[in-house]
Amino acid sequence: MNRKDVFDVTDRVIVITGALGQIGRQFALEFIDRGARIAVFNRRIPDEATLRERFPVASGRVMFCPVDITDKASIRTGLAQVEAKWGTPHVLINNAGIDTQPSAPPEVSGPFEEFPEEVWKEVLEINMTGTFLCCQVVGGAMARAGRGSIVNIGSIYGMLSPVQDIYAYKEKKTGRPFIKPVAYCASKSGLYNFTRYLATYWGRKGVRVNILTPSGVWRETQDAEFQANYCARMPIGRMAQEDEFNGAVVFLASDASRYMTGSNLVVDGGWTSW
Repeated sequence: MNRKDVFDVTDRVIVITGALGQIGRQFALEFIDRGARIAVFNRRIPDEATLRERFPVASGRVMFCPVDITDKASIRTGLAQVEAKWGTPHVLINNAGIDTQPSAPPEVSGPFEEFPEEVWKEVLEINMTGTFLCCQVVGGAMARAGRGSIVNIGSIYGMLSPVQDIYAYKEKKTGRPFIKPVAYCASKSGLYNFTRYLATYWGRKGVRVNILTPSGVWRETQDAEFQANYCARMPIGRMAQEDEFNGAVVFLASDASRYMTGSNLVVDGGWTSW
């Protein structure tokens, strides 16, 4: 007996925000390889040579839409481009977001009492409001079509407070403390109940809404001491590779998770197990 592959995403139209970033690009390449059609929503679209370098096997299955996710009109324009070419999207992956890296300047990584209000507003505008607006526009179109899957990208620092001891070495080197800032944590934390809200709101309209929680991803730009401190706290003993969340996002986008909504899929190397 032939059984349908529940992970099959062939020809599904998938909107990915921030798909030019580290894990977003891996999501896009994975879905392209599986025969899906990808619409990249990004504030700035690079030149064609850069795009060919980053998506060498696109084969006409990817389109690039210059979209500012903090601007509802811009999202509507992007959606109209997708619908004109491929129809209503089947999947929305809200991956775009900003964070404060350990290399950040002291004015945005100092004590909580001194954290700049304008940075707080910028992070929440992109991470939280951008997701809200994309769900309104793209998710609303999927609800009208009576089907769809929304995958919000969370963070371990949305579930738990940062382990500030990991960054304590910075003060010894620079004379100034590095405090993992509050804005990123607050914005990612808000996505969990936002996900549950939409799961209950759209549940009877065929749109599933889940959140994927990744842990830290290895980057060449990270200094060795940060990596050592982080990995010492990680049960699996290492940081994630940038493609190690692909299986989880395919699961959430496909019929393999068709009875799953309002859930948090944690893929974190055991970080939240402590």
